[in-house]
Amino acid sequence: MDILFILDPFDSLKPEKETSIAMMRAAEAAGHRVVGCLQGDISLDRGKVVARMTPLVTTGRDKPWYRADEPFTAPLSTVDAVIMRKDPPFDMEYVYSTYMLERAVEQGARVYNNPAAIRDHNEKFSITAYPELTTDVLVTRDPALLREFVARHGEAVLKLLDGMGGASIFRARQDDPNLSVILETMNRFGTRTVMAQRYLPDIVKGDKRILLIDGQVVPHALARIPKAGEARGNMAAGGKPVAQPLSARDREIAEYLAPKLAAQGLFLVGLDVIGDSLTEINVTSPTGFMEITAQTGFDVPAFFIERLAARVVADRAAQAAGKPLTGRAAADAVSAAGHGQPG
Repeated sequence: MDILFILDPFDSLKPEKETSIAMMRAAEAAGHRVVGCLQGDISLDRGKVVARMTPLVTTGRDKPWYRADEPFTAPLSTVDAVIMRKDPPFDMEYVYSTYMLERAVEQGARVYNNPAAIRDHNEKFSITAYPELTTDVLVTRDPALLREFVARHGEAVLKLLDGMGGASIFRARQDDPNLSVILETMNRFGTRTVMAQRYLPDIVKGDKRILLIDGQVVPHALARIPKAGEARGNMAAGGKPVAQPLSARDREIAEYLAPKLAAQGLFLVGLDVIGDSLTEINVTSPTGFMEITAQTGFDVPAFFIERLAARVVADRAAQAAGKPLTGRAAADAVSAAGHGQPG
């Protein structure tokens, strides 16, 4: 296959922990070809969605991690798979990219995750569709309601709906003399929407990342353990990554959501779970592949590429029949054909 990765600037990627690079190395190891582009390299020209693509060969080293060949411009429908790996922020430029990728899908491109599904799944707000899996949640612009929520639970976690990497997350206590300042900073006096979640003391055991790939559950979670004095487990905030087998509750949450999310065109999903509660559904550029692989021996990048190849075969066949096949139906079809599952 020829696989196009939509990335952040190539030289900004950190090879020692970058999931996208691990995916590319696994693709090459399986005999596939890799090309890359930036978000700004995608255009709609004369009715066709095209991209300026750069052939990439990974070096197996950290510096430089890749060798680039001469760029070329081609329709996205001419490659076998397009992997959207541009990191947030999820701003209007990101939204415009999903518009063009959605048009590319209409023109025959196979884009994973589906661009409309990415756009429709805010990584914070999407958990509200599954209240049976979450703790108490409030989403509002009303500062009085936020204050009441903190008072009801004694302490709460406040998040912005467009935050990433643990940025702009506050642990707010009812008796904190700075509570008004926290609310004003987050909420901007009623002009910005904030999500409040009941504080979960199990955060000290880690903010667990559970990976779903093509409707299948990876059997190990990556617990991000907060550093001393920190309420956030995100690795970007200094959390220590510790891979561990899924608990019974982890698996219950993951197996409940996997077919539902796959059916919506979400090929790769990162669920965040604290204790027994779902806290986020990450769909833009989930990470954790390298840490889980290094600590458990379960080769997540290789499994991702295996499932991608099988999925492309199934989707090609569906397209040829005039019946696009996406989501869990595709996963079931390729599994029936003899492709492996994690265990």
